[in-house]
Amino acid sequence: MTVYEKSLEAHKQHKGKISVTSKMTVKDRESLSIAYTPGVAEPCRVIADNKAAVYDYCSKGNLVAVVSDGSAVLGLGNIGAEASMPVMEGKAILFKNFADIDAFPICLDTQDTDEIVQIVKALQPSFGGINLEDIGSPRCFEIEDRLIKELDIPVFHDDQHGTAVVVSAGVINGLRLVNKSLENVTAVLNGPGAAGTAIAKMLLDLGIGNMIICDENGILDAERDDIAPHKRDLALQTNKEGKKGTLSDALENADIFVGVSVANCVTGEMISKMNSDAIVFAMANPTPEIMPEIAKAAGVRVMGTGRSDFPNQINNVIAFPGIFRGALDAGATQINAEMKRASVYAIADIISESELSEDYIIPDPFDPRIVDQVAKAVAEAAQKTGVIRK
Repeated sequence: MTVYEKSLEAHKQHKGKISVTSKMTVKDRESLSIAYTPGVAEPCRVIADNKAAVYDYCSKGNLVAVVSDGSAVLGLGNIGAEASMPVMEGKAILFKNFADIDAFPICLDTQDTDEIVQIVKALQPSFGGINLEDIGSPRCFEIEDRLIKELDIPVFHDDQHGTAVVVSAGVINGLRLVNKSLENVTAVLNGPGAAGTAIAKMLLDLGIGNMIICDENGILDAERDDIAPHKRDLALQTNKEGKKGTLSDALENADIFVGVSVANCVTGEMISKMNSDAIVFAMANPTPEIMPEIAKAAGVRVMGTGRSDFPNQINNVIAFPGIFRGALDAGATQINAEMKRASVYAIADIISESELSEDYIIPDPFDPRIVDQVAKAVAEAAQKTGVIRK
């Protein structure tokens, strides 16, 4: 059986991947009266007098809503709310298995930005955090921005920022290995959608020397009249030398390539134009922008993909469980840039200088150190920046 057949059978056998379990045992009249009526009236009264007490008497502080409208699910596209459920349930079990966070899928039968914002705002009393998932670009930018401003709990679009955190950690370690400094290198990114935009912004925030962004029509240039507002914003912040042309032109003398685009759009000849000791993260799934064996033959030193059957897998599960664990533990009201930056270095530092190699610049998702170190770094950043419940 293929992995797809095995997955389909497992999902049907178990009728999904999540269930609700009770922290309290209800076995007799006394336990029933404590867990429910009449005893439950007392925590209700306490919370009615002080809404913040909900964190003390309910599950809110360890409960995350995994919210999707089904508009950009994996590589499957706009397949709708029901079809997104297996992914959102999967996300919930990753939260639980990696960081002991309770999470619940909220799949919305609307793709209207205003409606999504209003629904999630109305859900705020029940949840301690919101993980946005598989919402198409560019709507995802506005939805996240509005929710961050209007909610006082952490909001995090993992497709954007989880990917950006792991890629950035990989870039930092890749540059350590090839002995190049971040401020002196040029990175080319292909695919300025949700993930690509966040990756570009994070690398700029970390201080990368130069970035060139490409879409399906070539290098982003502020003079182009065919680009969306978020692409124009990227164009104004990147491409210091004013390059024009194709992705192939962009790759000349570049040090890093990051692909979040489409299969086989990069050739060995294009890669051979890059500087020596090049770093390539080709993350299109299931088929990368360039296969590792072709990239290596063209001179690439460090290669990463989105696949688990190659070294250096860019996997969001390395980031989001620890980020949310730290945010919830600190009582954070948001996940800000400083917290994301702290998670980048926490992940990179998992791998010591002696362990670092071409096939090991990103820690394995099952490394037991990751969640604790990321959570600690994120919580400290939240406290330092003051974004915690008073």
